[in-house]
Amino acid sequence: MTPRTSRRAAILLTVSTALIGLINPVSAYPKGKTIHVTEGNSIQNAIASAKGGDKIVVEKGTYHEQLTISSDGISLVGHDATIVPPDSPVTNACSGLAGDNKQAGICVAGSGILFNTTFDGEHHKVISVGDYVKDVSVEGFSVQGFTGINIAVVGAKDASIRHNTMSDGAQYGALTVGSKDSHINHNTVNAAGGPLNPFHFIGICMDDTSTVTITYNDISGYFIGLCVQTSGAIIHDNSVHDCCIGAFVDPGIDGAKLHDNVITNTPPECGFGWGIRVQGATKTSLKGNNISGIVGTPANPGVGISVADDVGDPTSTGDIASGNTAEQNTLKNNDIDIELTSTGKGNVFKNNDCTVSTPANICPNN
Repeated sequence: MTPRTSRRAAILLTVSTALIGLINPVSAYPKGKTIHVTEGNSIQNAIASAKGGDKIVVEKGTYHEQLTISSDGISLVGHDATIVPPDSPVTNACSGLAGDNKQAGICVAGSGILFNTTFDGEHHKVISVGDYVKDVSVEGFSVQGFTGINIAVVGAKDASIRHNTMSDGAQYGALTVGSKDSHINHNTVNAAGGPLNPFHFIGICMDDTSTVTITYNDISGYFIGLCVQTSGAIIHDNSVHDCCIGAFVDPGIDGAKLHDNVITNTPPECGFGWGIRVQGATKTSLKGNNISGIVGTPANPGVGISVADDVGDPTSTGDIASGNTAEQNTLKNNDIDIELTSTGKGNVFKNNDCTVSTPANICPNN
């Protein structure tokens, strides 16, 4: 190959690669058909018959089903459709994910998924995925009352969960785990009776292997509104209210971004409260959040933003919180607006609108 043709080949390869990056995942599938499901018929049967690029439209009604989507490029759209548990549970890839005998309402799952064997009280971790299910979207459903998770995304890539209402999922409203580039946007996640009566654990949790985007969701009535277990997670413009903990950034998580969220009102039954808790995480960016009404008791006061190390009990990891930044946040009517107890270096607080802090020199309005 001459130098000129070699250069030409290199240019063509560069252009081709750039064009591939511009392709919308949906357009990667042939124009599919639309499958309609009406009340009294099986959504799962429609999913089983669908191919990449197909849209399944589920009409108004109540459907006693557990759904599994494991084929690429499927769009599942609800038109005032409600999913509730069937009389007899269905075993699928999400069964037991959130504990023994715990089931999921909608399960988006790849194949060849290997889970860890130890259950830590939250969910089983994904060790590896054989084949990711790609480009699945779920929108427009009301999913209610599943014992484990209302909507679960496991071993998926570019999954989109949007414009759904998830109510009274006992362990999780929504969970994405072992997945890549998940998007959970514009959903309502709530629990009747609040976080403790009965116990509702986590509204939305992300435990993925690459960036996850959680935006414009309304979350209420859970013990933890947002559980952040993905490094580089992008979490913005969510409303979290009436939860014991608004957002919890787990030990060892690096570079999560929580921007422009509104977190308000700790229920009295919690007996404590955190708006955002960064525990043993690093390089977290907290910016432009509005946090108010985080209250507890004299012994356990509520804290708007808390940065702490993960130390002090037998299950602690020993991870030190370092390099975290909280800036341009507005904190009002909390017992304590900002609390820093970490021994780590580089935790920075600047240009926050707050009054009460520990130590006392963090807030400009002290």
